[in-house]
Amino acid sequence: MKRLLLLSAALLVASAALAQGTYYRQRSSLFEALPVRSSDIVFVGNSITDGGEWAELFDRHRVLNRGISGDRSSWLLDRLDPIVAGRPKKVFLMIGTNDLAAGLSPRSVVANVARLIDRFAAESPRTKIYVQSVLPVNDRIEGVSWGHWRRKAEIRETNLLLEKLCWRRRNVLFLDLTPVLADGEGLLDKRYTNDGLHLTGEGYLVWRDAVAPYVK
Repeated sequence: MKRLLLLSAALLVASAALAQGTYYRQRSSLFEALPVRSSDIVFVGNSITDGGEWAELFDRHRVLNRGISGDRSSWLLDRLDPIVAGRPKKVFLMIGTNDLAAGLSPRSVVANVARLIDRFAAESPRTKIYVQSVLPVNDRIEGVSWGHWRRKAEIRETNLLLEKLCWRRRNVLFLDLTPVLADGEGLLDKRYTNDGLHLTGEGYLVWRDAVAPYVK
């Protein structure tokens, strides 16, 4: 039985490494080498964060991008050490859409976000954390297919749970981006996406403007 459990654990580790891929490991190793300072503002998340040129968007060189395409909440926890160790001034987090697409439950995502908040509370209590909502998706974009599209209800549930989590935590604020990036039906607005999941330049400008008061 013990041998079976060890084999299962090894298979899970191997599967995670395979799923993360070459790009994930390259970018993660870069972030381990780059310092985070106490004056920094750090954007953390998956491909949606990864795609933003945050220092240029805010015209501030100390606004750092720590997003990695394909990231999940549990993987983010595994690469959190260099960020927490730098004790940054602020962290803007967006995570969860890939978890949900892979079949994880909203409660599992929120539990991992709670662990992230606990790490900062214990090791960098002065860091202000902004938990941004998981963005809506749009399944009406022709020619593109994402498994994320089947998770619209789960995205809404995750955001409700994230908001409740933030109510109960000191130095943590929930930022709901849905009102500015969704259309009248609650889908990711076609003006801001060309694949129903990721943002175009116009989408990043809207996102920037929504969080700018908190960055400043």
